[in-house]
Amino acid sequence: MRVFISAVFLFVFFSLGAAYDPLDPNGNITIKWDIMSWTPDGYVAVVTLNNFQMYRHIMSPGWTMGWTWAKKEVIWSMVGSQTTEQGDCSKFKGNIPHSCKKNPTVVDLMPGVPYNQQFTNCCKGGVVAAWGQDPQAAVSAFQLSIGQAGTSNKTVKLPKNFTLLGPGPGYTCGPAKVVPSTTFLTPDRRRKTQALMTWNVTCTYSQFLARKNPNCCVSFSSFYNDTITSCPSCACGCQNKSNCVQNDSKILKLVGINTPRKDNAPLLHCTHHMCPVRVHWHVKQNYKEYWRVKIAITNFNYRMNYSLWSLVVQHPNLNNVTQVFSFDYKPLVPYESINDTGMFYGMKFYNDLLMEAGPFGNVQSEVLLRKDQNTFTFKQGWAFPRKVYFNGDECMLPPPDTYPFLPNAAQQRPVGLSSSITLLLLLMLLAMC
Repeated sequence: MRVFISAVFLFVFFSLGAAYDPLDPNGNITIKWDIMSWTPDGYVAVVTLNNFQMYRHIMSPGWTMGWTWAKKEVIWSMVGSQTTEQGDCSKFKGNIPHSCKKNPTVVDLMPGVPYNQQFTNCCKGGVVAAWGQDPQAAVSAFQLSIGQAGTSNKTVKLPKNFTLLGPGPGYTCGPAKVVPSTTFLTPDRRRKTQALMTWNVTCTYSQFLARKNPNCCVSFSSFYNDTITSCPSCACGCQNKSNCVQNDSKILKLVGINTPRKDNAPLLHCTHHMCPVRVHWHVKQNYKEYWRVKIAITNFNYRMNYSLWSLVVQHPNLNNVTQVFSFDYKPLVPYESINDTGMFYGMKFYNDLLMEAGPFGNVQSEVLLRKDQNTFTFKQGWAFPRKVYFNGDECMLPPPDTYPFLPNAAQQRPVGLSSSITLLLLLMLLAMC
């Protein structure tokens, strides 16, 4: 009985905890369906994807959404998106539906499509910003007309088995749930209208489902120690070690070397850690009331650049950031009583794009922090972060016993003692004279 209870507890713990992010406990992607009007054989709906994650965005090639129809619904038309397959529509004469698949897969349209195919907040290639970086760009939407469906709130059947790729795996979507209808304001803001019916689908992210290994690692250095603590060996797995690229490789001169592949397979620069991204934290200077850190992010993937990148750091002194020189910064306070987490991200049109591996594949900034004299210390690795996330995925930190340490004070004591004895002898000699 005890074994059974333990097994149930572990199952519940991991099933709930796998998609829980302690630094963004309320983060999720919500897919909202608003039925705007009824048609003779179905309805017209607006589907809106809201990214409520503070620091995890959807990068190129963008989101892919799927579901399974509850009955024999078809999609007559779409504006602002498209299905990847039409399916078998052979039974229809005259008007042919946009999609007849039982489980359609939908993607966003690319920028620059004709105006009559566009919809509000569409056509960004599926790229959606994080809520903490740019709330206005953290949304994507499209419109679809559904046939062979219910024509009233009582006869409509909600789609099921929702899936979301953003752009790869990692998201788990719950069932659709009917919620109070969305309200809208007219352009003059003097009249409210509302959807005929609304349902929501909530999707949460788990790094464990997204990939087996981390996607980034962290290295440390400091002004008070010559030792550089590098990323752990094979921090991101060494499965790409056999086809990595050396500095002098002729492959780097080939045309199209930086073109991403359809399977998103990386082409990494050869390193001992074999991570696509490395974050370096350098304790640079110490002042009377302040201390300075330099942060550098390096891309080692020749086939990937990172637009709208973000870096989340957890450190107790982030409650008193004085100045960030070359990045934008926003404190993250998921728990109001604790202010130890912050998000760094690129300045728009300056360094918000981390280029592919090579001479330009890095971004960096310095951070000035004000000391709290009650807690500040350089001892025992206090000056280094507790957690680091790049683009929403946690990076692997070095083992704590390898952190750069202060010179051993015990080794300095004999020097101080001998100096005191020498001074005492000099005073005695002067007294004797």
